[in-house]
Amino acid sequence: MKPRIAIPLPHSGDLEYAERAIPQYERAVELSGGEPVRIPLNHTPAEVMKLIERCDAVLLPGSKADVDPAKFGAKKHPKTESADPKRDTVDELLLQDAYNMRKPVLGICYGLQILNVYRSGTLMQHIESAVNHEAGRTVSVAHKVEIDSGSKLAEIVGSGMVPTNSSHHQSAELVGDRLRVVARCPEDGIIEGLEGTSPDHFVLAVQWHPERSFDEDKRSQAIFSALVEAARERHGELEGEFETA
Repeated sequence: MKPRIAIPLPHSGDLEYAERAIPQYERAVELSGGEPVRIPLNHTPAEVMKLIERCDAVLLPGSKADVDPAKFGAKKHPKTESADPKRDTVDELLLQDAYNMRKPVLGICYGLQILNVYRSGTLMQHIESAVNHEAGRTVSVAHKVEIDSGSKLAEIVGSGMVPTNSSHHQSAELVGDRLRVVARCPEDGIIEGLEGTSPDHFVLAVQWHPERSFDEDKRSQAIFSALVEAARERHGELEGEFETA
């Protein structure tokens, strides 16, 4: 059976955007050997938990929203976009389940940001830099990131300088509990990748969009393959745990 990957709908208030964005993530999961499971944002928490309890991993996609700065004790910056409380509620339920059950997690763009805030980190609400971190909306490569050679991310995509499709105006600032920085933009130091510090729990988040470059970029393919493989392994472990319980 293919491992099931829970993916929340990207946005609750703009369904046209959400329906346009989510197929890229679903396709990348399918082509990597997983089964995407779309998680609606208009269900009750109990209904959401019923859906995700049968999933083996979590993929938190991008969004046109910004995380509510009240969640990390900050005042709203003038350029911070409106929050999406329904998306955040579902993301938090997914993360709670993933951390309780040690299910693999992959965060992409907004997914990195909500993961960091969930783990009690903070965000830079608007990047002021000579580097255009939002360029990925119009070009295939916005800038390069430098990946820590000792990281799980480096095992997946290689270390050193990697070209990325980056389109964000916020980033992680204070890093959350049991997360560490594994990629930065070398020109300005902006955090571009985080991963978990627990060796028995696959937690990875990138600030760029590997789903956009999936077809032509082996590194992008490797990120989704790593998630699906981790989900497959965790599915087997969970089956074993339930059998012996």
